[in-house]
Amino acid sequence: MALDAQDLRGKTPDELRDQLAALKKEAFNLRFQAATNQLENTARMRTVRRDVARVKTILNQKAAEAANAEA
Repeated sequence: MALDAQDLRGKTPDELRDQLAALKKEAFNLRFQAATNQLENTARMRTVRRDVARVKTILNQKAAEAANAEA
């Protein structure tokens, strides 16, 4: 279940930071499962990594918009 960029843009920065923390925790758990040979869905690691990047990108875009609005 990959995240949709349009849905993420509708969220507040605080909600995005919460989402980012949850994704990073999931990525850690997936890495741990892979290390102990318990990981069943290896493709999930890729989607989580891309979702983290997507959330970070939108957070940076929102920060840039806020900086431009102040200037």
